[in-house]
Amino acid sequence: MSELLKEKLGYDKTFDCVQCGYCLPACPTYETMEKETHSPRGRINLVKMVAEGKATVEDLKEPIEKCLGCMACTTVCPTNVQYGAIFEGAKEVIDEEDAKSKPRKLVEDFFFQSFFPSSKWMKSLGNATWIYQSSGLQKVSRRFGLTKRAPLHIHEFEAALPSMPSPKKRKDRASRYVRKRPAAAKVGFFTGCIMDSVFFESNQNTMELLLRSGAEVVFPEEQTCCGALHAHSGKIDTSIELAKQNIVAFEEEGFDYIVNNAGGCGARMIEYDALFKSGTEWHARALRFVSKVKDISEVLVEMDGLVFEKELQRTVTYQPSCHLRNVQKVENEPLELIRQIPGLTLKELDRPEFCCGSAGVYNIVNYEDAMDILDVKMKDVCGKNPAGVVTSNPGCLLQMKLGIEREGLSREIDSVHLVDLLMEAEPKPK
Repeated sequence: MSELLKEKLGYDKTFDCVQCGYCLPACPTYETMEKETHSPRGRINLVKMVAEGKATVEDLKEPIEKCLGCMACTTVCPTNVQYGAIFEGAKEVIDEEDAKSKPRKLVEDFFFQSFFPSSKWMKSLGNATWIYQSSGLQKVSRRFGLTKRAPLHIHEFEAALPSMPSPKKRKDRASRYVRKRPAAAKVGFFTGCIMDSVFFESNQNTMELLLRSGAEVVFPEEQTCCGALHAHSGKIDTSIELAKQNIVAFEEEGFDYIVNNAGGCGARMIEYDALFKSGTEWHARALRFVSKVKDISEVLVEMDGLVFEKELQRTVTYQPSCHLRNVQKVENEPLELIRQIPGLTLKELDRPEFCCGSAGVYNIVNYEDAMDILDVKMKDVCGKNPAGVVTSNPGCLLQMKLGIEREGLSREIDSVHLVDLLMEAEPKPK
């Protein structure tokens, strides 16, 4: 077997796994699928076998494709196995094999090279959805069941989408905001692809929270997709190019923080340094970038500039983003902010570490498996009898809305991003 293949698969890293099994109870797919090959240690063993020529890439494909990439296994691993690097290496090798299929390659090239990195495409998606919602087409489509004919269970996800802002509101957003001088901190805001396209209002609320905390907020115009979807699909080279573009976009103004409000995006950006060889210029630039990357909850707690004045008399639970918790290592800050809201009762989940099944586009390409995982999560949620589920990632937000719909509880429970809940509580500067 070629040394290049071994290097791509992270063969040397597989020896850190001692097959102890500590990862098994932490792995959602092992719990729902009950197969050794669908556990972290099983996948690592398969990677090792492929690298040694004892198994084929085709043998590896299905177990790797079924992995959520939630990184829960890394939080319990006693030998600190670099599962993320092994996982992405396997994805890269599988992607190279699949690229031999020309029709699939053409479709993937459009989405990964043109669609997700393009702010124009993202704005167009948001504007098209606004037209669909505001023109009455959505009501007609639902009345006659037209969306049910769409592929990939699109009708279920469409029902979970929030109301879109008008194209004018998107266009009117400036690239720089400040309320007082001197500002307590200078923040570069990473808007994200899906967040800015589908959850524009949540981005606006994020900015408003930062402003009320005393920060100056800047939207670097040259920023692009974080590259998470590309990396998790094996398109490592494209992911590296996107990382470079973001590093350049954010390094010019000397920001105190580079803030995101999407757990998956933040998890990718906080690992940009791992994309470049140690000692190179790009590695040094990536390290400076990474040192400033923060989730919105971290910054709000650190700045401590808000007091919440409106009582919210209801019970909520918190569904943490896997990548926020397991990769960014942010656990307490969202809970601390939720507890600051007067009148609000927080009931924590029994298994907050268990993935909701969103995982980027996992719930689209592996729908049935994602729903099995979601059912486990919803059992935990329903046991708390909340009026709301607070999340910290767009994929989690849509997935929880879908879970609530599947349980027939849309009139009793809502799903909301943390920043939207905080704004509802009418924060004021201290």
